[in-house]
Amino acid sequence: MAEPRWLDQREAHVWQAYRDLQRELRNALDRQLVHDGGLSGAEYALLVPLSEAAGRFLRARDLGAMVGWDRSRISHQLSRMEQRGLVTRERCTDDARGSIVRLTPAGRSAIEASAPNHVATVRRFFLDPLSADELDTLAALFDRLLAGLADTED
Repeated sequence: MAEPRWLDQREAHVWQAYRDLQRELRNALDRQLVHDGGLSGAEYALLVPLSEAAGRFLRARDLGAMVGWDRSRISHQLSRMEQRGLVTRERCTDDARGSIVRLTPAGRSAIEASAPNHVATVRRFFLDPLSADELDTLAALFDRLLAGLADTED
């Protein structure tokens, strides 16, 4: 077995800074979501695609694929959201094993209450501190890293 390529000081710093940024940004966004609409980050993640979908509904498996969650996680989260009245699940007429997830008026109200300050928080902590050139560079870097990850999928 080959010797691992350990991180040098610069690489370790970049990796730790990325991890710290990800954690702190998620914490700031979660605090904002709870404050403005009483939503968790997971609830918001599912409500966004539902609110943007034609008819305000999606198949559960498509919703799970959009947020990158496995079947078990999406099912458990949707159960919690159903209990809170944010979504409903209906049987899929095309597939007896599938379900349709529909945004409720309460879910729509919650996302409408949260979205304006959510985007303001994203701007404040992630976009506004960067110049236009830095945003272009970051976009190119993220695209390259995501492409590399996509190449590893089965």
